[in-house]
Amino acid sequence: MLRRLCTARETKLQLGSEPSTVGPAVEGLRIMRHARGKSRTARRRNPSRPAAGPRAKGCGPGRTLRRVTAKPRHVRTRPRVAHIQFLNCLPLYWGLVHTHTLLDLDLTRDTPEKLSEMIIDGRLDMGPVTLVEFLRNADDLVALPDIAVGCDGDVMSCEIVSRVPLDQLDGARVALGSTSRTSVRLAQLLLAERYGVRPEYYTCPPDLERMMKEADAAVVIGDVGLRAYLRQLPEQDLQVHDLGRLWKEWTGLPFVFAVWAVRRDFLERAPETVRETHRAFLASRDLAMEQVDQVAEHAARYEIFEPATLERYFTTLDFRFGERQLEGVVEFARRTGATTGFSPDVRVETLRS
Repeated sequence: MLRRLCTARETKLQLGSEPSTVGPAVEGLRIMRHARGKSRTARRRNPSRPAAGPRAKGCGPGRTLRRVTAKPRHVRTRPRVAHIQFLNCLPLYWGLVHTHTLLDLDLTRDTPEKLSEMIIDGRLDMGPVTLVEFLRNADDLVALPDIAVGCDGDVMSCEIVSRVPLDQLDGARVALGSTSRTSVRLAQLLLAERYGVRPEYYTCPPDLERMMKEADAAVVIGDVGLRAYLRQLPEQDLQVHDLGRLWKEWTGLPFVFAVWAVRRDFLERAPETVRETHRAFLASRDLAMEQVDQVAEHAARYEIFEPATLERYFTTLDFRFGERQLEGVVEFARRTGATTGFSPDVRVETLRS
């Protein structure tokens, strides 16, 4: 939903050294064979002749002991977890180092859309899934309670910028400067059902100045959206409409942009690992919100925004997923499901405690 926060090198400053992708290995216990009655020198003189091994009790002469591999009763594997390396998700990962849980996770960094696809096709086990993709694949996913990325009012970084009032955009050109299916679908829903207009949509790079030269309105997210929200605009008379605020005014509900979810098959195989990982992210988020001034100060080193702006942004976002957030998800599904690839009454299952 937002652009990458920083480079891989800089990310290590946020989360510490990147954990190895190699899982824990168990070496077999080996019984080394040795020759009886032959010296090493003799064996070297005739390397083609195999050395006789020690006789096991009850075995005849010349028999060797087989290599034995110790098989542990329980092998703990790290869960493969999606890591959205965007500014709006930073508080959810901030505390992993300080709570000493980072090395328990096998993190994969990418964009929200690509990470969602990796969870859905089984390359990852759990993590944030964009709302539209979660609803399309709800049969295979279980939502984790009390953690998400959303808003309860303004979101500050998902905006419609327009030259005219939104109810005058019927037939107008609207530029979509985002590949975020959820943000785009929310904007289209609001324009169609709240304002009763059917614009002509087209996609383009997220350059607001160029977008407004070619279109009457633009949908922008991420840093571009946040700058627009802060009135850093190419034309000062442009109108800025926050998607989260428009949704809240219309429905009275919060909006969830990404659900924290786990694959159902992984939950069945490793239920305790899922619960431990869930608790780790809740602790990470809680610590980040307690130290939000430090989080903002750190992020400001790599961003164009001041620490005070980032602190306001982090505290405006809603990282919860409770009953009201679930009501918002259900309402969005009801209004968009028939035209977006999922049932309007799709069932959302959450992890039971």
